[in-house]
Amino acid sequence: MKLSDLLQTLEDLAPTRHAEPWDNVGLLVGDPDQTISKTLLTIDYTPAVAEEARNNSCDCIISYHPPIFEPLKRILVNSLIFDAIRRGMAIYSPHTALDVADGGTNDMLADAIGIGADRQPLRITDAKSAANYKLVVFTPRDAADKVADALFAAGAGRIGNYSSCSFRSPGTGTFFGEEGTNPAVGQPGQLEHADEVRIETILPIKNLQPVIAALKKHHPYEEPAFDLVQLAAPPEGRGQGRIGNLASPTDRSALIGRIKQQLNLSHLLVSGPTTGSISRAACCAGSCGDLLNDAIAQKAEVYLTGELRHHDALRASQMGLTVVATLHSNSERAVLKRLAQRLQKRLANLEFFVSQSDRDPFQIR
Repeated sequence: MKLSDLLQTLEDLAPTRHAEPWDNVGLLVGDPDQTISKTLLTIDYTPAVAEEARNNSCDCIISYHPPIFEPLKRILVNSLIFDAIRRGMAIYSPHTALDVADGGTNDMLADAIGIGADRQPLRITDAKSAANYKLVVFTPRDAADKVADALFAAGAGRIGNYSSCSFRSPGTGTFFGEEGTNPAVGQPGQLEHADEVRIETILPIKNLQPVIAALKKHHPYEEPAFDLVQLAAPPEGRGQGRIGNLASPTDRSALIGRIKQQLNLSHLLVSGPTTGSISRAACCAGSCGDLLNDAIAQKAEVYLTGELRHHDALRASQMGLTVVATLHSNSERAVLKRLAQRLQKRLANLEFFVSQSDRDPFQIR
């Protein structure tokens, strides 16, 4: 199977446009055209995980945390990235894109707590940048279909599950061919009026270069006229964390036990009240102290996260909010099994494994 097939499926499940702007998500190492057969899922790409991948003949890694985060100035022989490149190992990171996605990391935590279907993002973080351009091009009437088909083939004209989408309107174009021109319509040295069609279509930013190349190749004019408009990203109600009501009121002690069972953990760090019935909870995978105020403002009674600063835990407990911390990656690891199952269902010809070597660097003894 081509790596590009896996990339498209991952993009469908956790669109990278929803990742935080500071993050480094997507394909980090590899060639979309390379062939892959076995993929290992992990939270962190460590030497132990690299060895596990090598022993299992894996040629692709889905590493939740990006192993390339800050810009690299050197890639030397003893580094994990050098080794991956040398062995042809592809590495992909979904990180905060998976956190935001439906059925992703934060939904997994919400399920572990028992938050119902009314759940909402704890903080809306819709993408601030545009994902698409609108292309407007003017063609002779008899060339409109040929030009439009070329644009569609190059990656334009898709809206959701619809392809070859465009809007066309007739009009009159004017031009004056100056010395040295060779117009496809009319003669140089005189003002021409041409019967033209205005074609409007949409294209993802990533397809800009091939679409413009196709436009210039297939348009009959020597100098085709076109407009390119960057579109604002429409709000999608996406965001980090989850908050909502429990299916039924639950005692805090029972809820703590449920979280242990659902996340397969023997110990948790708990601050604040540990008894008493609650009906509303919030969660956010990883290090989410900056969302504590959101949980308080939205009247959460329990807040589940990976880690929280000492003084934030004190403040929360003083306000009667129970904080449950799992250690950072323990709040994320359970999503790997869920992601592997979803990928396996879509890509039956590719094998997926969840790492047995991957673990949080801290242990409670």
